[in-house]
Amino acid sequence: MSERWDAAPDEDPARPVPADPGQPSNGDGPDTSATIGTEDVLDAEPAQPEASAPSPAGKRARRSPWNRTRDHVIVAVIVVVVAVTGVVIGVTSDNAATVAQVAATQPPGLPPAPAEVPGSLTELWQAPSSSTPVPIGEANSVVTADNGEVLGRDPYTGDVRWRYSRDLELCTVALAGIKVDAVYRKDTGCSEVTQLDAGTGRRTAQRNGDAELGTQLVVDGSHVTTTGKKLLNTWRDDLVKSMEYGQVPAIVNANKQPRTGCTYGTVAAAAGKIGVIERCPGDPADRFTVYRATNDEADDPKVDYSTVLAGKNAKVVAMSGDLALIVLPEQKLLVIYGGDGVQKSAYPLDAPAADTARDPMGGIMATAWTAQSVYWFTGSKTMAFSRDDLTPRWTLNSAVGPGVTFGDQLVVPIQGGLAVLDELTGTTIRTVGVDRRGYTGPVRLSSVGPVLLEQRGPTVAALK
Repeated sequence: MSERWDAAPDEDPARPVPADPGQPSNGDGPDTSATIGTEDVLDAEPAQPEASAPSPAGKRARRSPWNRTRDHVIVAVIVVVVAVTGVVIGVTSDNAATVAQVAATQPPGLPPAPAEVPGSLTELWQAPSSSTPVPIGEANSVVTADNGEVLGRDPYTGDVRWRYSRDLELCTVALAGIKVDAVYRKDTGCSEVTQLDAGTGRRTAQRNGDAELGTQLVVDGSHVTTTGKKLLNTWRDDLVKSMEYGQVPAIVNANKQPRTGCTYGTVAAAAGKIGVIERCPGDPADRFTVYRATNDEADDPKVDYSTVLAGKNAKVVAMSGDLALIVLPEQKLLVIYGGDGVQKSAYPLDAPAADTARDPMGGIMATAWTAQSVYWFTGSKTMAFSRDDLTPRWTLNSAVGPGVTFGDQLVVPIQGGLAVLDELTGTTIRTVGVDRRGYTGPVRLSSVGPVLLEQRGPTVAALK
């Protein structure tokens, strides 16, 4: 970072003023620079001194006011102060604390996943990735995030192809479309957001936000929403803010938020709409609200509907089109709401009370989507729902995570490996053993080409 110093009013106007080296980016727009280097500056021809005009006869030439020793000392001090200030600013600026090593080219193509899940899978590599709730495979790369670093890796070897690092704590990292959104902690919140190309690590957008600590990202098509207990922020896919819901830090338009004093539970999104469980003073039970991801003013939510539910401790599992799937643990029910806010149907909930006793960390239920179904991991089992109307299909007991398609087959993580299932009926076709090196907790899955990825707590493992 550099500053321009203008000449003092009594300086010699003929004294050259350094050219302004340019202002730094404000951080909210796309970063189009591919490399960082130095400019070549051509020196101008040296100015020739003008001949001194003879003094009029009998008159003494006027002495320059800047020829005294004291004046030279002052100038020297100013030069030193300017130099030191420039060094301090450069050393302490965000750019100085950022490492951005991009890949020279997009990574080579990968073959597709096999049509059938192989009978055996071998771990290729594993790496720390505590900031990715779900493993990220995109653009023929695997992206891991840990200890302030976001790394693009070779799917087969785990070798680092690109690196983006800051001296800040990572709050969360998620795949949003074909880009990677990395949210960093700054001061008391998760306010620094950088968007990266998954293949090369090139910065494509940046912004400052107001997300809370512990936030996670709800991704829906062209919008991303940060979760929180008192504030939800929504951005477009270019990180331009499109909506704020809740306790807005800097209110521009007063009385635009529909309710005050509420806290938020789980959040889901679909079709440009966000659904949130609210717990508000004066309500006899939890409330479910659906509002638009965008409006004319970003702090003026357009609410489609808001309805008080039949009980407390409710959770929104998923949204599909205008439909929303909600869990009512006290009533042991799964309830589907339509776009008009009216309950359409209800189904018995067959899950231990401990599975739904509290809100999940980050306010997002553990779900995964395929072309046909939505899968919800309750904490002890995986439930399948129709993607079209969210009606229940089947349940797999003793699962450790939701399912995904790998090639043309559905795989669900289970203790000791993977279950390959018929997606429509839930019938087990076969199981595949996986050595997780003693890890027994929840597992989230994704894939890139023929490589299956497992998120095991703070670690990502690649299998083939």
